[in-house]
Amino acid sequence: MEKQGAPGNDKKIGVLIGGSGLIGGGILHYFKTRNEDKFELLAPNSKQLSLREPNDLQLYLKRYTPDFIINTAITAIDSNPLLTLETNYLGTVNLARAAVDLGIPYIHFSSAAVMPTGENLGEDNQLKLTPELANYPKSKLLAELALQEMHRTLGLDYTNIRLAVVYGAHDHKIQGFQRMLFALADQTMPFLFTDEQAMHSYSNAKKIPFFVDHILNHREEFGGQTFHFVDPSPVTLSQLILTIKSYLELKRPREIFLPYPLARFGADCMVALTRMLRRIGIESKMPPELMFLKNFYQMQTLSATKLCQSSFVDPDPRVTIFTELPALIQYYLTRWEDLNLLVPENEVFFDPKKRADIFLTDPEQILASIKDEISSPFLDTCMWPRGGDIVSTAEDK
Repeated sequence: MEKQGAPGNDKKIGVLIGGSGLIGGGILHYFKTRNEDKFELLAPNSKQLSLREPNDLQLYLKRYTPDFIINTAITAIDSNPLLTLETNYLGTVNLARAAVDLGIPYIHFSSAAVMPTGENLGEDNQLKLTPELANYPKSKLLAELALQEMHRTLGLDYTNIRLAVVYGAHDHKIQGFQRMLFALADQTMPFLFTDEQAMHSYSNAKKIPFFVDHILNHREEFGGQTFHFVDPSPVTLSQLILTIKSYLELKRPREIFLPYPLARFGADCMVALTRMLRRIGIESKMPPELMFLKNFYQMQTLSATKLCQSSFVDPDPRVTIFTELPALIQYYLTRWEDLNLLVPENEVFFDPKKRADIFLTDPEQILASIKDEISSPFLDTCMWPRGGDIVSTAEDK
């Protein structure tokens, strides 16, 4: 089976599933801008290639016969059982089967949702597979167990990367960390929905492509392994919330820890209210993260020891969720304001240059500035050097 592509092309061809998401998009950008001389990364969208259609996978992978497969695709955490099963589990298994047939590495992204609560949890810690598990963790746990079995029985060369709470810019969905940031900016969090001891691990989305690149080049060390890709130091949830509150200069949430039973009761009441509204034709939906409300009150920190002891070197160990907060706040609040997702009376402008204020109060000043703006060539002032490499800015992080 010959590879598709230009004659004499010695680049390794990879197929990335989920390239439109935060993780997949970052990996795609990295390989296109830093490694395009060594790799050609294909990232078909869901219309070109659906994980739910085995025939799609067979035809696409036979056509391109890639040298590796990366799977970052997931369903929303509140998706129905069939969609969750077919995407998170069956899609994973079929990709792994193809990797076995082609004799190539398979890089799979999993989640801390497959793990119990606790402190400094290792890679061997997994939940027990039971019917009572929610759809999302059940499907991700099934996928991990299947990959382990295929490695033992079929020799699958895979690496399983477990992520915790992911932070990074350019995510078009309001989920996870962004959901909490949105609730704070929209002033819908009156109290602290956690307790003083609750800590969690965080994963830096911008560093993940460096790790993927490294493990593709070190298969003997990383093959058949699970790694926690998390920052070494976990974060107290209340500290993170109050830090964001301080940056935004908000009055809420009050520094009052709402007990879990009371928070659960309030959530149940809101669920009942949304159901009633839907019955009378008013569209409403609760944030899907509420299914993990109890986790906000519990400790779950993942050990980074195995990652730190590997040959992978952190490209910037100084970066944490706290160092990235100003850039993340500016990026997401600007985006949500542009999309009118924040209601006007609660809208929070994070605008250190005061451009919005000038626009609202003195538009003539903006027009007057055109003379300065056009006094030099536009292309010579861009952040794109002649070599084609992208210069990182605060917004990219």
